Amino acid sequence: MNTNTKSVTVSKIDVITSQMSKKEDLVAREVPVHIFIGSIHFVSILCSPSKLKDLIFGHLLGEGLANSVEDILEVAFEEGNRCYVTLKQANVGEHITISKPFSRLIVSSCGNVSYGSLSELLNQIQLNPLSHWRLKPQTISECVRSLNVRAKTFRETGGVHVAALFNRDGTLVVLAEDVGRHNAVDKVIGSATLSGENLEECFLALSGRITGDIVLKAARVGIPILASLSAAVDSGLEVAEKVGATLIGFVRGRRMNVYTCPGRIDI
Repeated sequence: MNTNTKSVTVSKIDVITSQMSKKEDLVAREVPVHIFIGSIHFVSILCSPSKLKDLIFGHLLGEGLANSVEDILEVAFEEGNRCYVTLKQANVGEHITISKPFSRLIVSSCGNVSYGSLSELLNQIQLNPLSHWRLKPQTISECVRSLNVRAKTFRETGGVHVAALFNRDGTLVVLAEDVGRHNAVDKVIGSATLSGENLEECFLALSGRITGDIVLKAARVGIPILASLSAAVDSGLEVAEKVGATLIGFVRGRRMNVYTCPGRIDI
């Protein structure tokens, strides 16, 4: 059973014949998960209800609260979709202060209720340089094109985003689906990290728009290349230029747009 979907009754209308009929259909589910670090409420995330442990780990790593799996001592789920996290070094208060332009509620539609400039945040954090290995454009195209074929919940509902990590040779490492673009990215980061993958040797493929906070999540865990079926937005380009990531959009058919750091593309 796919926990990300539920069955509903809909009225299907044929606009040619003007006929209406009742049918069973599947829609994507969305639930809140409330993350506490110690006794402090850190964030509430609206997400698909699968791979929640991966989501928590990926979110903590992508937000910079943990540098490795070893920094996360415990993740405990309780009733009411509450998740209590114990970190080796809990600097949640400082982190919230640094990230104050950003809401503590992450919605599935656009990531945050209020979206502040990433420029100020980037000036206050330090990231390691990203690797500079090269990737063939054919590999990028094939991997991104395969996302919707691999994504079961998307095929059933059309109501989720897809993210995946691939190795340099195009081998799938992990794939996740979620009602939120950011959540899908968190889930693949968490899953790959928990299984011991070296994210510096992977590239991120996704179906949704590439925004600055998604680029920053990837950069924090060492992913140097991001490629999407969809477009990049200016915040994505701004962060990619500052962290030295390769940002690729509109990977469709025989073309793709490389917005930043094209030297990693092996032409």
